[in-house]
Amino acid sequence: MRRPVDDDGDLPVPRVHERLRGGDGDGVAPVAHGDQRGIHVAQECERAGEIGHDVINVGEETNVRTALITGVSRRAGIGFAIARRLREAGVDVFAHHHVAHDLQRRWGGDDIGDVLAALGDPAHLGLDLVEPGAPEALMEAAAAALGHVDILVCNHASSGPDGGLGELTAPMLDHHYAVNTRASLLLVQAFAAQHDGRPGGRVVLMTSGQNLGPMSGELAYAASKGALAAITASLSDTLIDRGITVNCVNPGPVDTGWPTPELRALVEERMPLGWAQPDDPARLIAWLVSPDGRWVTGQVLNSEGGFRR
Repeated sequence: MRRPVDDDGDLPVPRVHERLRGGDGDGVAPVAHGDQRGIHVAQECERAGEIGHDVINVGEETNVRTALITGVSRRAGIGFAIARRLREAGVDVFAHHHVAHDLQRRWGGDDIGDVLAALGDPAHLGLDLVEPGAPEALMEAAAAALGHVDILVCNHASSGPDGGLGELTAPMLDHHYAVNTRASLLLVQAFAAQHDGRPGGRVVLMTSGQNLGPMSGELAYAASKGALAAITASLSDTLIDRGITVNCVNPGPVDTGWPTPELRALVEERMPLGWAQPDDPARLIAWLVSPDGRWVTGQVLNSEGGFRR
């Protein structure tokens, strides 16, 4: 059912914004749409003590000092770039890694000791998130090391083996779901459970633009990552009353060493700014989880540099 609208077609102003101190009689004056005083409603309400939930949070300190980042296994990866950005911003990072996944892929693995050393040797844990109980164990370890987890970035992903219609198998689908979808949702649940109600809290999920164009040869991956974009609004609605934002980032084509020379050249033709580097999505995510990102939630942000699909 549609919400009622005012005569000018606008949705009604929230009740906390309907009245200002300083009027005649009982000391309260109505605020009309278009009235210049409405620009300062929030400030006036705060001074008067008529403060809504959203206005309260504006003046509160936002706690975004600690972060659990998954998928920090390679120096060429997005997870590493995110961890480096947050470390540079003064955030205490707990890094998750699963080098065995990369060793099974064409691009190969990295020396995890060198990866962690390049980040200043943060607390870390190697874990296969497909294992039962692994997401909860990871969050427990991060909370124990950091004292409290303010930020969760689910950067981990499994991207194969995969196939198109006619090539899919149940184990193929189950594996992608277990790593990409199930583990991410269970991490968000464990994050929310350990969050103690202090102002602030950030969750960032990762998708790959499945809603923007076909990925016909990678149906298991597309289905499992597309689910994260689909669930973002619901997770945000669940957690925003606790001051926790939830967003999903599509980083676009990022050169982390995975594309073949042929694919790199093909995509390059459609990229006005060229292939993204891992630091490109890392900058966006670092802003989202900062105090400046407090007003953005429930969004799927496509950071693709003008990619022409």
